[in-house]
Amino acid sequence: MGRTGLAPEDPERLGGYRLAARLGAGGQGVVYEACDEAGVRVAVKVLHGDVVADPVLRARFAGEAAAAQRVVSRCTARLIAAEKDGPEPYIVSEYVDGPSLREAVRADGVLSGDRLVGLAAAVATALAAIHEAGVVHRDLKPDDVLLGPDGPRVVDFGIARTRRTSSAFPARVVGSPPYTAPEVLTAARIGPAADVFAWGAVVLFAATGRSPFEAGSVGAILHRVLTGEPSTDALPEPLRSLAAAALDKDPGARPSSRDLLLGLPGWSGGGRGGASPGLAGIVLPEDFRVF
Repeated sequence: MGRTGLAPEDPERLGGYRLAARLGAGGQGVVYEACDEAGVRVAVKVLHGDVVADPVLRARFAGEAAAAQRVVSRCTARLIAAEKDGPEPYIVSEYVDGPSLREAVRADGVLSGDRLVGLAAAVATALAAIHEAGVVHRDLKPDDVLLGPDGPRVVDFGIARTRRTSSAFPARVVGSPPYTAPEVLTAARIGPAADVFAWGAVVLFAATGRSPFEAGSVGAILHRVLTGEPSTDALPEPLRSLAAAALDKDPGARPSSRDLLLGLPGWSGGGRGGASPGLAGIVLPEDFRVF
């Protein structure tokens, strides 16, 4: 992750957490590296915008963060705590010491072979765990896949939507256009199929170094998401067929996250239990299993 020093306006502490550095900032808020009272490193994301200003959204955020805390931490960064009552709500999650998929591809090039299949399987495993808890990530992108020492981890689902309320938050709160499913853009109710669409786009990014819907403007990106048919030729089978199905415009025609895993019977574990050359993070953890 892009670690930098604290900015002058940054607090030194939030609740029981001492802030050490900035890990990133975006439309949803700022992510900090921090330590708890016992000195354990954590990631703290301070939210702003609509969630801060609207008490209804604050209450909904608290309920949905509680749901996210029930996600089994298999290929995910465990959500530890959520604070809803301060001037700015924040969430605390497990710290993953590794670059994002975007940073790794930028530094070391695209993935192929077992490393690519392992990455795809790990992200599908994380989505299966998230969906099993009744949660929808809704904003999965290469920045949300961190390549930790024990394998890829999906992060930033602490402000994800539960299935029951997945259409309630304004679209501007979350969403990265090149990885956003068509139904998100048309204000349809959002379910796990939107995450599966993002999975297909993330896997293609890992294999090619670019989003399958990349374009010169946001409007052009959205048009391609709604109407474009991206090529999956850069992927080996069975990833090629799985990604093509995941990127179907019709959410009802997409496989589930569990189906993605069941569609990868050839994955043997590759570098499980040890480092893979070039990108040590592309391994599956020892407790990997198909749901």
